[in-house]
Amino acid sequence: MNMAADQSDDPRKLSIGHIVDKARSLWDRSPQPVKSFPWNKTLENFIQLILDLVLAVIKYLSLPLFAITSISEMSYCAHERKLYLIPFPFLVGVAVAGVLRDAALESSPFLKNAEVPWHLIAVLIFFALLKYPGPYYPYWGRIFIPHFANGALLRTLWFMFLWYQKPQKTSKNNQPSSVVDNLNG
Repeated sequence: MNMAADQSDDPRKLSIGHIVDKARSLWDRSPQPVKSFPWNKTLENFIQLILDLVLAVIKYLSLPLFAITSISEMSYCAHERKLYLIPFPFLVGVAVAGVLRDAALESSPFLKNAEVPWHLIAVLIFFALLKYPGPYYPYWGRIFIPHFANGALLRTLWFMFLWYQKPQKTSKNNQPSSVVDNLNG
């Protein structure tokens, strides 16, 4: 047996303490411009960039995925000869999405002027998670639940469209102009 491999100074073994010590000594030996560089701000900007890229990909891929899955669910209902049932859960989903949006706006007045509609994103995620396991629901669940979620998703997507179409309030728009001040003064 090789008992020497169990020693703590074995180069084949890495320990967290050893890595931290090496990183600390590397930091101590680095030049002052590297130490004074705003690393935290750079990390925040990098994370924001990655999140923006992920949201852009999701934004452009979610609509085709929504369309394809909706057509698939309608074809299943057509195969089962239950196509006439689609409007009922769809309209209920539209109504539920409106109620959830209104409830979120009433519970937090800060959402009305927020830059990102987090309440709508949460509703989208909830109904997407409800919709996508649709083929695995029992028989009537395969007919009603995905179309209910489709109605809610479509209405929430419409709310998102309206959200980004409204004029954004910025600090520049809220400040009075000097021309108006001169006329009033």
